[in-house]
Amino acid sequence: MTLYRNPKSGHCHRVELMLRFLGRPYVTVDLDMANGAHKQPDFLVLSPLGQVPAIEDNGVRLADSNAIITYLALRYGDGPAWSGRTPVEAAEVQRWLSIAAGEIASGPCAARLVPLFGAKLDHDLAKARAHALFAVMETHLDGRDWLAADRPTLADVAGYSYIAHAPEGGVSLAPYPQLRAWLARIEALPDFLGMPRSPALA
Repeated sequence: MTLYRNPKSGHCHRVELMLRFLGRPYVTVDLDMANGAHKQPDFLVLSPLGQVPAIEDNGVRLADSNAIITYLALRYGDGPAWSGRTPVEAAEVQRWLSIAAGEIASGPCAARLVPLFGAKLDHDLAKARAHALFAVMETHLDGRDWLAADRPTLADVAGYSYIAHAPEGGVSLAPYPQLRAWLARIEALPDFLGMPRSPALA
């Protein structure tokens, strides 16, 4: 399997995290995105929107991090364990995948894009959205270990990377002890792989 990535992208990291949890071998190709490698015709065949991550796996070409981790869990893991064993669990997992693509992307992810990649985004708004989300998650995690079930699921994999690296975007995790404990539980899982750290602003 080949993973096309930017090593500082949380979207790419969630795919690597899933690969590690499943024990799947892979090779990485780091794209020179600053010079437009992700917009070249050969890459657009893999990822029509010109986004990372993308994978090639025995003839399967797939883009979008949440789609990829779902594929990996269903093809190489105990799919229901990761995606939900009951209708309620499956719905909860899907809800957190939607949050990963919505509130996490527009909150801690967007806040981090400003200092790390020079993105022209409203930094204060992104930080405010991150804190609003983290307050909700702090309440949600009170009395529970994982986001969607009694075990790690795709919800936790999709949520981890940008939340763990929120301080790099100026969003402190200090006010959120439940959230920090959840991050620590993920980091304690066998075969956990961290994302390269950048200087923290908070």
